Amino acid sequence: MSSPTRHLIVVDRMSDWQWQIPGITPVPAKEFLTRRPSPSLRPLRVLNLCRRYQYLSGGYYCSLLAEARGDLPMPTVADILDLSRKSLYAFALPELEKILRDTLKRLGEPPQTPFDLNIFFGHADDARFQRLASEAFDIFRYPLLRLKLIPGKERWKIKAIEPLGLHKLKGAQAEFFEQALRLHLRMPKRRKIDPLPPLFDLAILWDANEKLSPSNEGAIHRFIKAGAALRIDVALIGARDYHRIAEFDALFLRETTALNHHTFRFARKAEAEGIPVIDDCKSMLRCTNKVYMWERLNRMRLPTPRTIVLDRVTFDAAEVRRIEEQLGYPMVLKIPDGSFSRGMFKADNRARMHEAAAALFAHSRLILAQEFMYTAFDWRIGILNGKPLYACQYRVSRGHWQIVKHRDDGSMDAGGFETLPIESVPPEVLTTAMRAASTIGDGLYGVDLKQNEQGVFVIEINDNPNIDKGIEDKVLKYELYSEIMRDFIRRIEATRG
Repeated sequence: MSSPTRHLIVVDRMSDWQWQIPGITPVPAKEFLTRRPSPSLRPLRVLNLCRRYQYLSGGYYCSLLAEARGDLPMPTVADILDLSRKSLYAFALPELEKILRDTLKRLGEPPQTPFDLNIFFGHADDARFQRLASEAFDIFRYPLLRLKLIPGKERWKIKAIEPLGLHKLKGAQAEFFEQALRLHLRMPKRRKIDPLPPLFDLAILWDANEKLSPSNEGAIHRFIKAGAALRIDVALIGARDYHRIAEFDALFLRETTALNHHTFRFARKAEAEGIPVIDDCKSMLRCTNKVYMWERLNRMRLPTPRTIVLDRVTFDAAEVRRIEEQLGYPMVLKIPDGSFSRGMFKADNRARMHEAAAALFAHSRLILAQEFMYTAFDWRIGILNGKPLYACQYRVSRGHWQIVKHRDDGSMDAGGFETLPIESVPPEVLTTAMRAASTIGDGLYGVDLKQNEQGVFVIEINDNPNIDKGIEDKVLKYELYSEIMRDFIRRIEATRG
């Protein structure tokens, strides 16, 4: 067993294991099946490399007992059943065969005769077919898979998808298996031994190319460093790493979230795997749509600017007059799922209001009309697990009415900022921010508020607030990142009981 990675490798016979990898000693299936499971603070990740997985076989029982003991086997019993008959995995063949044909079209010298594609932990032994291998591994989570590919009368097909026995690997295949295993376990060929190995694995979903990422590169490096100091191994993952979520103990989303986006799928997958995730699906649902948020804030009697929900179906002259009477000009029109000051218009008169409404109704049946409330800056209170974490004042962009001014050419200007100690924030701002966050959940939120002579008003709650090096961390510095890492440890340990 490799204690640094907390993986347990199970084989039918010790003679099947032909590799010398420091820190890894496989366990024979007969020992695994009869051993008394020892109490553990966390589940083991069991790599079931038995020769056969048929129903009620040794390989089947290894995965079954691993699940019963609270461990995480690969493959799971559900995976084993999926590949037990072609009729059960036929649902996946159309998409896989399409990828196969698309790949063959791009090859200068495509195969002409039937061949086998071996897939070890999602890696293809023929790199030309890596996309097909990744997709197959996403669907069928087997350590070793073999796809039997044949040319038909009109197009190529997948004749069969089969598990591959470890004992059948020879020569180049055996070398490739070791490479794939090391990649899967994240074990480089030469690695400095840490006397205190990581206790937990945290995945951060982050896209370095996202223009308005909620965390800049400097912040990401600080998250990694803070995690290491607390014995958390932080790994950066991207949109194509959906299949890796089960490898980690927690997931931290540092991409701009949306419900019709891979960030929501990643959160759902993490919750299905039973691992903590920030942001959780419920928080995303409650925060990403401003109509939903306004209804929730209004129901909880939290102070907000006067707001009216507009329906494209009932938007007529009478509705316009009602809006003008209740809100007056100027007013702000918003699309429900806008972010970073996008999807918002300021209307100073009826013509501009009609123009803005038409533009927004083209994308959403419901939009929001809200009274315009000018302040020189907006408060942003970062809340984690119900407690204030940081406080910023974001100033409006020069010559503009929003914090971020978006130009037609895609460029933008942002206003200035000031980060303050929590104790310097007016008590009514903190109290209102915490009340607002409590209506969403116990995750990480950024509550935006305006303060004027009438009081403090909640503008919106962000489920994915910015944490950038040099801005939100101006006061707490590294402690901001450490506080978030400690909260992940708390969540992981709570999940484990």
